[in-house]
Amino acid sequence: MSDTDSFIEEVTEEVRRDRLFAMIRRYGWIAVVVIVLIVGAAAWNEWNKAQARAAAEATGDALLAAIEANDDAARIAALKEADIASPQAQIIADFLLATHQVTDGDSAGAAATLDGIASAGGDVPEIYRQIAAFKAILARGSDMPMADRRVALEAMAAPGMPLALLAQEQLAMADIEEGKTEEAISRLNAIIADANVSAGLRQRASQLIVSLGGTLAGTTGAAADQ
Repeated sequence: MSDTDSFIEEVTEEVRRDRLFAMIRRYGWIAVVVIVLIVGAAAWNEWNKAQARAAAEATGDALLAAIEANDDAARIAALKEADIASPQAQIIADFLLATHQVTDGDSAGAAATLDGIASAGGDVPEIYRQIAAFKAILARGSDMPMADRRVALEAMAAPGMPLALLAQEQLAMADIEEGKTEEAISRLNAIIADANVSAGLRQRASQLIVSLGGTLAGTTGAAADQ
């Protein structure tokens, strides 16, 4: 390589270096800002996680303290006063509250609590609203007019509904209450024949049919559960 070529290469390299330094001086602040944003976002994310974890732990402690109270009245008071951190945790707290209200003899209060879950907006999953509505009917019992009870249960007993078989069981109980024995037996046999029936529900339906003096449909499966 000649001296001229060596000189040209050195000049070219120097020009490249000067251009690089110029670009760093001109745009380097962007890289610094990007790094700061990344580090800040990571720190904010970790802080949020820590806050959510602390809130969840505080909610759990509050719920445990409430249910460990001496009697249902104290548990009810504690659950009503508990500081709940999230809508999901509030659902759990309300279900617990309704349970203790029923145990304490306040069926109307329990039904009102469950109605609040059932009528909640989209933040509450549909299955929880269905369970709450079903439990509210059970809490009201005979205090709810039979016609209203049947309308509510029949809506839940529609094909594809998550609590359809349990609603059918309650409709059978309504049939029995009204002296419609044959209708109750027919409904209970339909429950037994359903492919999605649980072992516990099948057993309850079978026992009811026997107690009503009816004949089991598919006695092989029903008898096996008795």
